[in-house]
Amino acid sequence: MNLTAIRDTSAYVRQEALFLRPLLTEINKVMVGQEELVKRLLIALLADGHILLEGVPGLAKTLLVKTAAEAIQADFARIQFTPDLLPADLVGTQIYNPRTYEFSVHQGPIFANLILADEINRAPAKVQSALLEAMQERQVTIGDVTFRMEDLFLVLATQNPIEQEGTYPLPEAQVDRFMLKVKVDYPTRAEERLIVDRMTGTPLPPVQPVVQPEAILHARQVVRQVYVDDKIKNYVLDLVLATRQPGSNGLSDLNHLISFGASPRASINLIHAARAHAFLHGRGFVTPEDIKQIAPDVLRHRIITTYEAEAENITSDHIVQRILDHTDVP
Repeated sequence: MNLTAIRDTSAYVRQEALFLRPLLTEINKVMVGQEELVKRLLIALLADGHILLEGVPGLAKTLLVKTAAEAIQADFARIQFTPDLLPADLVGTQIYNPRTYEFSVHQGPIFANLILADEINRAPAKVQSALLEAMQERQVTIGDVTFRMEDLFLVLATQNPIEQEGTYPLPEAQVDRFMLKVKVDYPTRAEERLIVDRMTGTPLPPVQPVVQPEAILHARQVVRQVYVDDKIKNYVLDLVLATRQPGSNGLSDLNHLISFGASPRASINLIHAARAHAFLHGRGFVTPEDIKQIAPDVLRHRIITTYEAEAENITSDHIVQRILDHTDVP
């Protein structure tokens, strides 16, 4: 793509991204801080991906998803995952009518646009599998009838990093289906003071519906037009391949710390998420900075560390940062 075409694409993207301003205004009516979390939610919406959140309770995860759903006029469902939850509680079931001698389908809460799967690691494997199948296949089968999910369908799953007793850790292959894994931290002192003032004062202003779901679906098509240079694609491949064969990238000291590296899905998601990140900033092209900003969230849950790494207190975040620092930027 020549320079003129890139400029034209950037102008087009800037115009198409204007609808995000009122959306952010409505979200920020309620949310305080957590700017990176809000950005990651928008990136997932624009790139058609799902998010796995790791953070302690009380950090406004439910509030964020509910507020975003209200602002874009989408259906919202919060599902509290518990050890006694059944797949039918999630996807729905068939109900027998003795008067007509027929079965009717009752759809479960998964048939919403934005879903908060709270503490997903508390549910047994069958329930996790039912959710992750819907995420991957975009369809659910109840009895002998298959139902397609809505075009706007995003799962934001949470897990508590502290309390692991009585949980069912997600298998690596299923974690890989999440585009992003975001770590949510505590607010700053100033942010928490503002939260206290806002939540203990007058009632919060109602969230106004400012965006139609069709606008999000249209924006996804625009995001796919964001230009990605071959050098950027090679940079992405360098980063991902370094998680599998760090020695070939001059990082042989990481060999004993990584059991398994990122899959090709990481390369694909990194490009999609970087395009959405560029769109958020009104650019029609991806820069290395877009890749650097989004890479930790795309890669951290796709790198399986060894026992040696755990013994040395080295996490996948440390490994990703080493790779980012060591890989040549185009």
